[in-house]
Amino acid sequence: MRILITGADGFLGRSLLKLLAEAGDCELLLAQDVREVPTERRLAGVVYEKQDVRDASLVHALQLHRIDTVVHLASIVTPGRGSSRELEYSVDVLGSKNVLQACVAAGVRHLLVSSSGAAYGYHADNPDWISEEQALRGNESFAYSHHKRLVEEMLADYRVRHPELKQTVFRIGTILGERVDNQITALFEKKRLLAIRGSASPFVFIWDEDVCAAFAHALRTGQAGLFNVAGDGALPLREIAARLGKPVLDLPAGLLQFALAVGSKLGISRYGPEQLDFLRFRPVLLNKRLKEELGFVPGKSSAEAFEAFVAARAAQGRKISR
Repeated sequence: MRILITGADGFLGRSLLKLLAEAGDCELLLAQDVREVPTERRLAGVVYEKQDVRDASLVHALQLHRIDTVVHLASIVTPGRGSSRELEYSVDVLGSKNVLQACVAAGVRHLLVSSSGAAYGYHADNPDWISEEQALRGNESFAYSHHKRLVEEMLADYRVRHPELKQTVFRIGTILGERVDNQITALFEKKRLLAIRGSASPFVFIWDEDVCAAFAHALRTGQAGLFNVAGDGALPLREIAARLGKPVLDLPAGLLQFALAVGSKLGISRYGPEQLDFLRFRPVLLNKRLKEELGFVPGKSSAEAFEAFVAARAAQGRKISR
């Protein structure tokens, strides 16, 4: 395989590059990122290029390096304070559109995409366990969720119009790992965990090494399809609190919605009232197809991934449990 990875200097990209480089069974590994990758982070045997996924020159790189396989990871997962909805749309959606167009124009055979369980959306009528047949209803109020839905709609259109481009799409659950820091892990570091009265708020976790191993497995087997990528089982928020030995701040939905609205309006909170649904209607991903059709079994369950995350924090001197 001659593989190009977009977003290669992101958290997931670095781990996947390391795994593939160590395996040594690729003819070419081309790592592209919008930033120049520092010399000390570069791996032997990997070709590095600075490339914006929105730039039309992407197709020339595919042709020049005779790329036959693209792993598309570039996305804005945790926006910085200077970010905007317009910027996030341009990277997530327009960047993905450019990747699709470039792959078709350059004759790429296999495209692997990191989507998200967020594409299903955060809705009160979500089933207890969501399979890949569930409609994608990513909420417009959440940029990441909405953009993942829009990207998947484009992918579905290309599967019909360009069946020669084989697609493997991973709808990934909440990723945990030794070095993961995001708005989810920040919730667990609070002195008290915020819960919404009447909502279990279950989380499905997947260990970062399992995500990379799933990509490597799909690359080796060439298996196409749509797959939820999550560990077995789910952890309700109150069980997470119990495992951490922390109390739960149990608030009525109406009160929390009002507090978020006021905080957002006054500029003292970066989150608005829409975050209420993000907490109480979390999509719980069923991984049956991942195991039975793709033939990949995650090494850690949701509970084991969470315990490994807590242990890693403690080893780093950042203990989050009592």
